[in-house]
Amino acid sequence: MNRTLMRPRARRSRRLIDGMAALALLGGLAVLLGVQEKKTRVSLAGRGEAIDGDSLRLGGRELRLDGIDAPELHQLCEREGHPYECGRLARRVLAERLARGSVSCDVVGDDRYGRGLARCKAEGKDLNAALVREGIALAYGAYANEEAEARSARRGLWAGSFERPADWRRRHPHP
Repeated sequence: MNRTLMRPRARRSRRLIDGMAALALLGGLAVLLGVQEKKTRVSLAGRGEAIDGDSLRLGGRELRLDGIDAPELHQLCEREGHPYECGRLARRVLAERLARGSVSCDVVGDDRYGRGLARCKAEGKDLNAALVREGIALAYGAYANEEAEARSARRGLWAGSFERPADWRRRHPHP
């Protein structure tokens, strides 16, 4: 419809609708940009320090290895009828891998505690996958093939019995 032929009141209504549509579009763009910003990957590299079997400190930031779950630091497991400190073993294995040289991590998001969720490489190899393949950690949303390989070879945790770390945490809540 030709706007010059519209009545003044109809023109004001049309301008109001056009203005609201423009604001909605701008708001949608702002939300989209905000979401996009949160998904931007951050890369860190350097010497890492093991906190536990699936967490490390790198570049002044605490990171949780994405897609895996290792026994908690004070968790015990069993092998050949004897308990062993599988949580401390997991931290030691991660510490040994980190001590070999520089590690590079892509931070892909944050967990509910504000730690960066990271996919890391040590010696050019996927660190997260290696820990699961060795049976030191379990697949937790990723690395199912590596877990199946460790399980069938009875490596690490799979050589004995253990409680899944998520179940152990539920039974032993953090103070």
